[in-house]
Amino acid sequence: MSRRAVVLAGGKGSRLRPYTVVLPKPLMPIGEYPILEVILRQLAAQGFDHVTLAVNHQAEIIRAFCGDGSRWKIHIDYSQETAPLSTIAPLRLIADLPQNFLLMNGDILTDLPMARLYDEHVAQKRSFTIAAAQRTHVVDYGVLHTNGSQLSGFEEKPKFQYLVSMGIYVVNRSVLDSVPEGRAYGFDHLMLDMLSRTSRFTSSATRDIG
Repeated sequence: MSRRAVVLAGGKGSRLRPYTVVLPKPLMPIGEYPILEVILRQLAAQGFDHVTLAVNHQAEIIRAFCGDGSRWKIHIDYSQETAPLSTIAPLRLIADLPQNFLLMNGDILTDLPMARLYDEHVAQKRSFTIAAAQRTHVVDYGVLHTNGSQLSGFEEKPKFQYLVSMGIYVVNRSVLDSVPEGRAYGFDHLMLDMLSRTSRFTSSATRDIG
């Protein structure tokens, strides 16, 4: 089965300055390889044979490093933004997207079985699948619950568990019909718009190492 992936690699990496003055964030080295190469190797190993890199900031460096993907035995092409479009709007620039495709940020280190996520999405005919990871937040203080000025309860260093988006999705192309062209439109906008239309979502909880 042929599988397509879109990797978002156009961000400026502002939080990693001054390192990203020289290199784009997806090419920051993690051990032996840049993050983006780790992602490309993972995608290739899991049967993704066509990867589109959505690029903008320092695009020429990413193009020079990744080339056509032949060294990883995958086909790489590029979608060039002329202005920052956030995480979802860049997809409107890619004319040949298949019915279903993987979408992920270009700075993610994970052990997620992305091929399985993709196959489950297709088999269950979903419109949008979100890879999610469970997180636990521990409050470092004793938490007071009050009713006006009266103490009504107390918790010593409570823990809260919640799911967070991993920045990895599987998308049915039909979702893009409602995405505006020519302006920034991100994952947050899409989620709020889809929820307002009472769309069904499936989150795929997993463990990540990033």
